[in-house]
Amino acid sequence: MKLDEQIITKAIIERFTQKWIDHLSLDVAIVGGGPSGLVAAYYLAKNAKKVAIFERKLSIGGGMWGGGMMLNEIVVQDEGKKVLDELHISTHPVQTGYYTADAVEATTTLASKACQAGAKVFNLMSVEDVIIRQADGPESARVVGLVVNWTAVEKAELHVDPLTVHARYTIDATGHATELMHIIQKKSGSRLLTQTGKVMGEKSLWAEVAEHSTLENTREAFPGVYVTGMAANATFGSYRMGPIFGGMLLSGKKAAELIVQRLEDK
Repeated sequence: MKLDEQIITKAIIERFTQKWIDHLSLDVAIVGGGPSGLVAAYYLAKNAKKVAIFERKLSIGGGMWGGGMMLNEIVVQDEGKKVLDELHISTHPVQTGYYTADAVEATTTLASKACQAGAKVFNLMSVEDVIIRQADGPESARVVGLVVNWTAVEKAELHVDPLTVHARYTIDATGHATELMHIIQKKSGSRLLTQTGKVMGEKSLWAEVAEHSTLENTREAFPGVYVTGMAANATFGSYRMGPIFGGMLLSGKKAAELIVQRLEDK
């Protein structure tokens, strides 16, 4: 068959445009395609929720690709292993209660399972702002959507206006940077749902505490917005954990479960 470049170009433009239009209104928008964001997307899509991930980089997977210090293995404990088992990701016991997994297999499988469950990934898109609505003044403020632009536009500092996506709930899965919560803090004029009313900041590495606090801090941090993974610890002022990923996986699952419950209650 003779190749026609115009058919190829037309197919890509038409299909992407339709996908983009179909996801301008979402049940859940996830900002950041790292491990917790991918797990959250998988469980949300598995529960028939309309979900999309917005990832500023070309690749998804966040810090999981590199394992620890570019040694591409990750570690999980028993509870985290259950998530990997459900997704048929191979693990290897190294000591009682500890398992390793190939970082590349884990990352690619998480991404594949999320997509196959129905989640859509829009990579090379950056979130530069949020849409906030106020019913009765600043204290009633709620995030109802995202303001997005191409990452290339952001990098080149071009004066190109963004577009918008509406979502019933949003997840900040941007990791250590906690990008979405910082935008909300700056723009909303309202207190976050933290002890100080602001992003409290990430503390130094303490894996034992961080593995538990990641799950504890996975909750609503501003009306309509949940935090997951390292963004949860950075928002609520806890520790980082390094290349052990069980807490990250369980955090993504918990965020999905909390939002599914809220959506179904309504």
